Amino acid sequence: MKTAGINFRHLYFFWTVAKEGSVTRAAERLGLAVQTVSTQLSQLDIQVGTALLKQQGRRLVPTEAGRVAIEYADQIFQLEDQLQQALTEVDAGRMRLTVGISDSLPKLVAYRLLEMTQNLSRPVKLICMENEFDTLLADLALNKLDVVLTDRAVRATPSLRVFSHLLLESEMQLFGARKLAGKYKRNFPQSLNGAPLLLPTRNNALRGRIDAWFVRHGVRPDVVGEFEDNAMLNTFGRNGMGLFFAPSVLAHDIEVQFGAAHVGNAPELREQFYAISNERKIKHPAVEAILEALHAAPFAVA
Repeated sequence: MKTAGINFRHLYFFWTVAKEGSVTRAAERLGLAVQTVSTQLSQLDIQVGTALLKQQGRRLVPTEAGRVAIEYADQIFQLEDQLQQALTEVDAGRMRLTVGISDSLPKLVAYRLLEMTQNLSRPVKLICMENEFDTLLADLALNKLDVVLTDRAVRATPSLRVFSHLLLESEMQLFGARKLAGKYKRNFPQSLNGAPLLLPTRNNALRGRIDAWFVRHGVRPDVVGEFEDNAMLNTFGRNGMGLFFAPSVLAHDIEVQFGAAHVGNAPELREQFYAISNERKIKHPAVEAILEALHAAPFAVA
């Protein structure tokens, strides 16, 4: 297949037609004549040496080669949009930081980490994307993200060259709505026998350590809810459905923002927070600022 010298204007017309399923609709969207779009599609087929679209009923659908072309075109035109935005922000004196936030990461941790970027001499525009861990790693590998914030490390492999940078480690504490916390605070942790607990699901890095902590202390709580999303878990916790664990570095925020009360400490339980990058050394100035600030002093309590 000949692929040298692809005209990206022709590629954009093909991409639009593939999305619309019709040359007529694509021409309307592009504000061009149908004949113009059809001609440039034919020229693209000649350039690549194969047909990228085929008729299926009333719609035009991608051929196998067309599906491959669409995958690359999606990335090309997404990067084009990002480039235009980045250049606009440079003119405005802003620095752009696109962050992937794992859905298991406590949102207060994400906020505290990213809050540090707002103290730089150069203004930072944050673009935050929340998703599942594996999806964020794929986006990082495709350079759609500058960094991923998460609660687990990842091992680099020949097919996935990403690197884990430990940002923070914190012991865990147990919290609950004030009335519920008062009931189980005395004689902690033995008081947790039969206590209503809200826990992360078993695919969360912390869950196995929590279960082992229960076994070590010989307690069997009543697990009334399991959550993949940490923010959802905290929402149920603040409304009194059950007790919940949180990092001790967030104790002040949990008590003030959630109206929750401290039940007990679990110093054997520790949670780590990482920045994942596709470089062995993080080079983005905003992320470097986070690392420097944490090295000087972990979260300052407001």
